[in-house]
Amino acid sequence: MKNFDMDFKQLEETSELLKALAHPVRLCIVRGLIGNGPCNVSNMHSCLNLPQSTVSQHVSKLKSAGIIKGERKGTEIIYEISDSRIKKLVECIF
Repeated sequence: MKNFDMDFKQLEETSELLKALAHPVRLCIVRGLIGNGPCNVSNMHSCLNLPQSTVSQHVSKLKSAGIIKGERKGTEIIYEISDSRIKKLVECIF
């Protein structure tokens, strides 16, 4: 019988990634970044038809989970997927 708790830390980290993705708006943001490439919150906001503040809150959660990263370019921040596991996972889901 395998030792199920042999890498519990990895299971916890994966669980946190799944929790961060487990919201329709966040999943939509991630899927959009995978399909369309890097973009800023203003572009996400116009595609999602949600207030920019709402999109920013979801982006913040994705960023703190390590799913996306942002790079400042002038006055805007361009976000992209930072974890290749997420691309594979989302592609499997859809």
